[in-house]
Amino acid sequence: MGSTSRTVDEVVDAAAGVHYSALRLEELNMNGSSVSGEEQPTTSGVENGHQEPFVIGVAGGASSGKSTVCKMIIDQLRDQRVVVVTQESFYYGLSDEELVHVHDYNFDHPDAFDTELLLSCMENLKHGKAVDIPNYNFKTYKSVASARKVNPSDVIILEGILVFHDSRVRDLMNMKIFVDTDADVRLTRRIRRDTIEKGRDIKTVLDQYSKFVKPAFEDFILPTKKYADIIIPRGGDNDVAIDLIVQHIRTKLGQHDLCKVHPNLYVIQTTYQVVEHGLGHLPFKEKQVITPTGSVYTGVEFSKRLCGISVIRSGESMENALRACCKGIKIGKILIHREGDNGKQLIYHNLPKDIANRHVLLLDPILGTGNSAVQAISLLLKKGVQETNIIFLNLISAPQGVHVVSKRFPRVKIVTSEIEFGLNDDFRVIPGMGEFGDRYFGTDDYQSSTPFFCDEKNRVRLL
Repeated sequence: MGSTSRTVDEVVDAAAGVHYSALRLEELNMNGSSVSGEEQPTTSGVENGHQEPFVIGVAGGASSGKSTVCKMIIDQLRDQRVVVVTQESFYYGLSDEELVHVHDYNFDHPDAFDTELLLSCMENLKHGKAVDIPNYNFKTYKSVASARKVNPSDVIILEGILVFHDSRVRDLMNMKIFVDTDADVRLTRRIRRDTIEKGRDIKTVLDQYSKFVKPAFEDFILPTKKYADIIIPRGGDNDVAIDLIVQHIRTKLGQHDLCKVHPNLYVIQTTYQVVEHGLGHLPFKEKQVITPTGSVYTGVEFSKRLCGISVIRSGESMENALRACCKGIKIGKILIHREGDNGKQLIYHNLPKDIANRHVLLLDPILGTGNSAVQAISLLLKKGVQETNIIFLNLISAPQGVHVVSKRFPRVKIVTSEIEFGLNDDFRVIPGMGEFGDRYFGTDDYQSSTPFFCDEKNRVRLL
């Protein structure tokens, strides 16, 4: 869904990520790369045999319909293990002095929550560890002794008014949803909920709303809307939005399954830094330089020469991203005739003469049937390139193409940013982006027609 909200130019421009003139050794070690060239665990969502869960954050004002949205997602994911963690469980217990003035306590302020405990529980769940979630009593304003034991699951939903407030919690999320509901509707729901479920009188509810809830929404909750990947108007009444969200979750879970089948597949979660991530798989060695100030700087450099090979013409759209990361890099060309499901006729190639002694980044933004990729990789092997020295970079992949390439060349690393549903009768990736070269170079007349649109902040809003 995220890929659909961007133009081709934005996808390719973002593929390079942030370029730094030097990489610190400790940063590489922290990210799992190796200066000795040894293989490291993948970042595909499967680490040490554990499949990382898909974490969804659901935020919005009080009584906006967050719980309803969560329930609807769970109902449609009946074949997956799903667990919900609510931010309300992590309220601090009130002291005796605070209990005396409980009506003056702001429960909608970020400081009302034990965010450190919340962060610890979410990190443990993400790493496959069971946790004890506090059980907060809204009548006594304290956590009771019987904590709720939560086991690791395929999908974890974190729901609460301020789950987007802390950047450390946001960074754990694969998808961020903001439920956008009219203020009058939220107030009506809050009166009904607090009087029936929490035993409060209407005057107390209204006083608290005007004194704390409304100001807190404007000061703390509404500003976090900018972090949302998806904004859902009308909350649980928006069936179309929920269906699209669940479809996207199923796609992501399918990516996890593909990564388990093919250990050479690397799916970059929720980013488009394909080129930079691909470079992270290359062997490095430590190098020290003297800066103009006379200081010694320890960084790293590639331990072997590198080149890029683009599959004409779509692959040429990724060349600028590669040059942004590697100044002066040699880039060769391969032209393969692609018609229907054939894609096997090699027309032209111009490769570095010493390519057998180089690591190769093969550039082709779309992996469809896999036939063109097989032809390109076969040529590289014929020219003396070792299979383990080839990294295939693309933006969008079809499962069929992943299977074909991985089966034929299991030691070639595949780095992609999105795995789509499959191929249509014309062997095009669906939903996909059509003919990538035409889209990028402006030689088509494609008109987008989607059930959602981007707002002024480039966030997906579902109709």
